[in-house]
Amino acid sequence: MQMNNGEILMNPNELVQFLKKPATSFTKGDLIRFIEARGIGMLNFRYVAEDGKLKALNFVLSSREHLEQILSTGERVDGSSLFSFVKAGSSDLYVIPRFRTAFLNPFTDKPTLEILCSFYDFNGNPLESAPENILRKAYTIFKNETGLKMKALGELEYYVRSFRDDLYPLADQKGYHQTKPFAKFEDLRIEALSLCANAGCKIKYGHSEVGSFTSEGEDFEQHEIEFLPVEVEEAVEQLIIAKWIVRMLSYEYGVEVSFAPKITVGKAGSGVHIHMLLEEDGKNIMTDGKDISDMAKKMIAGILDLSKSLTAFGNTIPTSYLRLVPHQEAPTNICWGDRNRSVLVRVPLGWMGVTDMLSDANPEDDSEKIPQNSKQTVEFRAPDGSADLYLLMAGLVVATRHGLKMDNSLTRAENLYVSVNIFRDENKGQLERLDSLPASCFESAVELEKQREYFEKDNIFPEGTIDNIIQNLKAYNDKGLSEKLYGKEDEIAKLVNQFLHCG
Repeated sequence: MQMNNGEILMNPNELVQFLKKPATSFTKGDLIRFIEARGIGMLNFRYVAEDGKLKALNFVLSSREHLEQILSTGERVDGSSLFSFVKAGSSDLYVIPRFRTAFLNPFTDKPTLEILCSFYDFNGNPLESAPENILRKAYTIFKNETGLKMKALGELEYYVRSFRDDLYPLADQKGYHQTKPFAKFEDLRIEALSLCANAGCKIKYGHSEVGSFTSEGEDFEQHEIEFLPVEVEEAVEQLIIAKWIVRMLSYEYGVEVSFAPKITVGKAGSGVHIHMLLEEDGKNIMTDGKDISDMAKKMIAGILDLSKSLTAFGNTIPTSYLRLVPHQEAPTNICWGDRNRSVLVRVPLGWMGVTDMLSDANPEDDSEKIPQNSKQTVEFRAPDGSADLYLLMAGLVVATRHGLKMDNSLTRAENLYVSVNIFRDENKGQLERLDSLPASCFESAVELEKQREYFEKDNIFPEGTIDNIIQNLKAYNDKGLSEKLYGKEDEIAKLVNQFLHCG
């Protein structure tokens, strides 16, 4: 696949500019040519372990032969130190680079190339329980069975914690789209956007978010980075790389960043909302031109049907369930709706059937009009920064496939549609008919036990992986935790600090 000059010139990834091809077409020879031309002396393998954080294996390049060997055979690592399901008696795993993920490290003085890796077992087969392999299996089966592509993007929310600045003080819970000087860390966010784009992430935009408050001499300021829709495996890689870049930048700025679902009770939490769409032959099929399509409704029905168990992948720590409470723009009930932030699955504006707004805003502009292509997505609003992103996305692929195959998908979607804010008193009747999400990790584990067959089908999620997730969630023993902690601010603060740097 070749790129035209415009695509190359506008692409911020230096490897794409140099190689004049998209990242999906990178080969071992391409990377060697780039490394030699740029005088790169360090190579880092990166991979995500069970805690959700990027790990690293560092190589000093000593010769072309050395580089060839690293890129050809990968390296071995101690899997038992990365995953609890890998036993110490047979713990060796291979890490093999995925060339399309290569990017230059923006934080090192010595030119360094980063590459994300996949895990392989002692026979050289993809590690069945590795999160990135579970997603790959789920998506391969989905594409082969449906002939469709599934694309996704994440909204990555985070708080910046710093010493209080009395100049232009933060307005409590009024941070949405604020700019400097009222948003003190706009520069950090803008630099993160640029570095993420250089690393190959497709950036949609960034902005400050609602959450802002001051507590005990410290400022807490919320921001968000949103991406463009790409196929599901790349969508996860974007989020993983972006979390690493934001954390690295915050360290350089001398402030603390947290993606945790809750910083304190009564203030907005941070989520990782996932937008999704289906494509057929390169065309977005989420609308019929006037309304959301039946395919989209089937997708929604499948996600809602498995939503309780999806929390086992997307809401994995006790403080996740301090965020999923009413009146905080975080979902608690299983329903969907248009442009409605009180629902679990939201259908946002998608430029569907709108008038020519550009000409109205610019009556003197006589340039050629670009056809309005559908940008319609559906948004799953439950997940947060504790999510195992590979497993969450694999779960959403499984749930979408489930919805497309369910006999009663359209009826189920119709029954679970709401058009009002379900938390208002006048809509109490609608709220009472809806089922609720789990209220703790323990309850999430119970729901996964009930629905595990959907995820284990075709060996997408190995039985041992589901067992391990259930065991880990139940180990928190947090059933009824929200009620037990009510009004106990010191205990809540202790719990929040325990999980401040999740994922």
